[in-house]
Amino acid sequence: MARIRKVEIENFRGIKKFSWVPSAGMNCLIGPGDSGKSSILDALDFCLGARRNIPFSDADFHRLDVEKPIRIEVTIGELDDGMKSLDQYGLYVRNFDAATGNVEDEPENDGETVLTVKLTVGSDLDPVWSLVSERAAAQGQTRNLGWNDRVRLAPTRIGVMADYHLGWSRGSVLNRVSEERADASAALAKAARDARAAFGTDAEQQLGETLQIVAATAKELGIPVGDAVKAMLDAHSVSFTGGTISLHDEDGVPLRGLGTGSSRLLVAGLQRKASEQARIILIDELEYGLEPHRIIRLLGSLGAKNSPPPLQVFMTTHSPVALRELSGDQLFVVRAKPDAHEVLAVGTADDVQGTIRVCPDAFLAPSIIVCEGASEVGLARGIDQFRSGQGKDSISALGVALVDSGGGSADRPFERASPLLALGYRVAVLRDDDKKPTPATEQAHVNKGGAVVAWRDGLALEDELFLSLSDDGVVKLVERAVALHGADLINEQIKSASGGTRDLEAVRLEPLLGDISDDTRQLLGKAARTKQNSWFKTVTRMEDAAREIVGPDLEQADEGFRELIERIFSWANNA
Repeated sequence: MARIRKVEIENFRGIKKFSWVPSAGMNCLIGPGDSGKSSILDALDFCLGARRNIPFSDADFHRLDVEKPIRIEVTIGELDDGMKSLDQYGLYVRNFDAATGNVEDEPENDGETVLTVKLTVGSDLDPVWSLVSERAAAQGQTRNLGWNDRVRLAPTRIGVMADYHLGWSRGSVLNRVSEERADASAALAKAARDARAAFGTDAEQQLGETLQIVAATAKELGIPVGDAVKAMLDAHSVSFTGGTISLHDEDGVPLRGLGTGSSRLLVAGLQRKASEQARIILIDELEYGLEPHRIIRLLGSLGAKNSPPPLQVFMTTHSPVALRELSGDQLFVVRAKPDAHEVLAVGTADDVQGTIRVCPDAFLAPSIIVCEGASEVGLARGIDQFRSGQGKDSISALGVALVDSGGGSADRPFERASPLLALGYRVAVLRDDDKKPTPATEQAHVNKGGAVVAWRDGLALEDELFLSLSDDGVVKLVERAVALHGADLINEQIKSASGGTRDLEAVRLEPLLGDISDDTRQLLGKAARTKQNSWFKTVTRMEDAAREIVGPDLEQADEGFRELIERIFSWANNA
């Protein structure tokens, strides 16, 4: 029953204009802070929620301009027969074309019959709900959804205060799990005098099916409520309403006392059970109060892995765990542009899906440096840590994420960067130059606005380091390699790289007799990048070396190398 087909927003908070055709299942909104993700969820909640009034203020208007009214339109499809009938909403049923995303006023045989609910707020701050219809407007008619239909269509919002849904309050998910309703007036009066337990007996008879569903759902999700869930009078209630009846565990302790994460997880599970009556759910900051394994369980409970999807979910997240669990067609990047907001589908292309699995953090940052391999990631991290210790801004604080493209083909970093550029991210590529990428591939990256920092002509990172650092820095790198791998292995690798003409002892002796020669520096770069047991080709090893050796040695290093490092951090600072 009922899924949102289209959302249109004007002049609401930071959103000047916005139009989106969401998916019928999971819609996970990601993007930098203040991009409008939460405002989109609020707009859906305000437009479709079963409320008679909402307290708006001038701050809810775009740029505080109250002369331009707030307009939120939500088009709803998959309507039941009653809502599509001409007798009920004849002048107001419309047509939705899924192929184009267009909504037309006249129903068509090859389209879907839909209704569009509009919320407008003018300078008087009074919200007005109505159904959109040019035909009705031409006849001077206007109306809103009937109250019962509004209640049935209203999304379930799981926020920080999810415990609201653990009692039989108006709009609670418990009232959607089954058709059972408690007639508790007599028991409540008695309980007010002397006996909470008296109603407990009646409740088990009146709400047995619901209680069984709650108990089974809690067990599936690993939430400890005991073997028997009870409906008892809430000792904290001061008025006798539906909310006075709430869920308790087998010891009579109210489930309202569950932790934030457990409450949200249980309510999401119950919403899944209630999906025949209400299928739209809103969750801001999905990960709030949940450990990684329970984030995964929550997504499963919401139907993230099910086809067809049982619920239509609109949620926001900053959790890499959530991104890794979701498919690219369930992720949507929100972009704020000067004149309009837009939502871009991440998509399921192999490169995109691979990046989500390996580097989900990248999709949560506004700027990304795609590194050719783990050693480049480690170098950037280590030098960044050194610079931060000198009082400079960290690239992570500047909103920059580092992505390891995994090496392989020289075109690989650009293949990983391309879909990120298409989604509106700032992207730079940091690459070796011993294997050159296809010129057209690199140029296409630059033409799309991407940046490139490459080590100098024909050099890999290890070559660049040993050729560029001071004699003291080179000695320290060699001794770090010995500490990591042992003198015997480093000696054999130097001998192999030199064709047997040099060994570790000769390398150690050279700086004692004078300057380290360019030939020795080239030899060490070659030995360091040996495919088997390379000296620093992991994030951790290069990160430590960069923080403790390369960073402190930069002032004494070759000017060309310093300029390359400065280019990386200047790009990050311009994020």
